[in-house]
Amino acid sequence: MSENKHIAAIDLGSNSFHLVVAKVVNGDVRIVSRHKQRVRLASGLDSQNNLSSASIQRGLDCLAQFAQRLEGLEIDDVRIAATHTLRVANNAHIFLSRAATILPYPIEIISGTEEARLIYSGVTHTQIEARNKLVVDIGGGSTEITIGKKLTPIILSSKAMGCVSYTHKFFDNGKITRKAIKHAMLAVSQNLDSTKSKYLKTGWDVALCSSGTAKAIRDVLMGLGYEDGIISQPRLMS
Repeated sequence: MSENKHIAAIDLGSNSFHLVVAKVVNGDVRIVSRHKQRVRLASGLDSQNNLSSASIQRGLDCLAQFAQRLEGLEIDDVRIAATHTLRVANNAHIFLSRAATILPYPIEIISGTEEARLIYSGVTHTQIEARNKLVVDIGGGSTEITIGKKLTPIILSSKAMGCVSYTHKFFDNGKITRKAIKHAMLAVSQNLDSTKSKYLKTGWDVALCSSGTAKAIRDVLMGLGYEDGIISQPRLMS
């Protein structure tokens, strides 16, 4: 990687699109700017896994804004990764073909395992203790769960459950009831059944959670008086 140039990464998530622009200076990568826009792409998926025209347009409008901030960057200096919603959408090709007219950079639809690996890598570069770590990222359409040690992932998985998709499925009327919460929790438990024993057998010493969902939960708990912002089951159930 050459010195003193700008690079960028875009995450086309199911809930939000993120853009990070950085500058390489003397071997160090320094963040220049961060941009986030809530697109809620996953909310546009119908029962046949087709994206609505409105959700596609929201995504394209966001990319048009990002394009202005990427002017002058070389193709090799920009990476764009699309996640769960564009993985499962039958008409993702429509979004991709229209996006190509807005951004002169290739869009890569990554697998759930690769998404989990990238998330773990990002988290552990700021949390490089030797203990085994459980890293959970609750996205809009999927949740990535990884156990690893230092910078090396040991178990990687991606589950088709996210804040947007589950809100649409269990709380579509905007009402949060005990019955709806019970149904959502049962669905999560069933989704985790196939991998739960493997994770419990491996074990972990510290659990870390990334993503906007985790930050929102932390903010609620802090508002309730838990000033350390630590998320635990007793606090969630209180």
